[in-house]
Amino acid sequence: MPDSFKILHSSKDGPYRTGILNLFHGQVKTPCFMPVGTLATVKAVSPDELKEAGVGFILSNAYHLYLRPGHELIRDLGGLHSFMNWDRPILTDSGGFQVYSLASMRKITEDGVVFQSHLDGSYHKFTPEKVIAIQEALGSDVMMCLDWCTGYPVERQEVEKAVEITTLWAKRSIEARERRELRLFGIIQGGMHKDLRRRSANELLCLDFDGYAIGGLSVGESQDIMLEMIEEVVPIVPRSYPLYLMGVGTPEDIVEAVHRGVDMFDCVLPTRNARNGMAFTRFGNLNIKNAAFERDSSPLDPECSCYTCSRFSRAYLRHLYKSRELLVYRLLTIHNIFYYMELMNSIRQSIEKDTFMDFKKRFYEQRANKK
Repeated sequence: MPDSFKILHSSKDGPYRTGILNLFHGQVKTPCFMPVGTLATVKAVSPDELKEAGVGFILSNAYHLYLRPGHELIRDLGGLHSFMNWDRPILTDSGGFQVYSLASMRKITEDGVVFQSHLDGSYHKFTPEKVIAIQEALGSDVMMCLDWCTGYPVERQEVEKAVEITTLWAKRSIEARERRELRLFGIIQGGMHKDLRRRSANELLCLDFDGYAIGGLSVGESQDIMLEMIEEVVPIVPRSYPLYLMGVGTPEDIVEAVHRGVDMFDCVLPTRNARNGMAFTRFGNLNIKNAAFERDSSPLDPECSCYTCSRFSRAYLRHLYKSRELLVYRLLTIHNIFYYMELMNSIRQSIEKDTFMDFKKRFYEQRANKK
């Protein structure tokens, strides 16, 4: 078993389990969710507010930090943890998602990816070796290999090429790695093709990774297709490795993916939706812009103990949002992140108590019962 991951409790009814990730900047309980801090900040909230919400692990992006302010500057200022005053673990994405999201501004070869900067139009070549060097300069606890993330729908021929290139880049990433104390994960691709998912997983399992990720999902496919791809991969990856589902998702996506054996998650939804006036609650999603909340003195979620719910009403939050007051983005973000942390805590507790299926049933019942 890789020394970075220890399974604490395995279910008798399925592949779901709890565990501990042992990383350079501390331990993380799994299943876990990482709020997204692309540019060395989780938007609208401070590191202390993240800790108060129970966050122990965040995600940043090597591509964006390379462009601004630069990984060498961050290295010279003590590394990413010192730069952003965060003393808990950080995972950095490699830029593979930008291969998908910035498809009109990049060119892929076997050697790497040439990006045209969305900031100033300049060109930058990302090779597997360069991406590892960037992440080692940042000092992230978990580094991701450069990979080719395809969209949906897309021609099978492109997906086959993406699997081939992703494996090639994974081998080169392993060879380029110098800082062994930083964990390195391989990323399983294969689009929405079961046979290509199996091929990608089996090829990467031949390499010396500390964990594995499922990439190339949440790119436009239905939840049913996404879950089919997870179900195809989970039995292949030895259970001694942590399994990370990249860029997913909604509370429902997380519960379903945990049920199928996933350990790690990240997504922009808690923070992005907060900035758009949406709050996640035990009783469904709430749009604070709705006129129905104009005179509503109740909190966002009557069962939530976060800073926002314990102090402010829906009416006040609606007023702030309609007035475009900056405070509302902070308050809604605090609440949404707290909700996600409480969701993961409840999931872990239910698995430890062998009551996960009861938890899942109650989760769906509550989410359908808006208050």
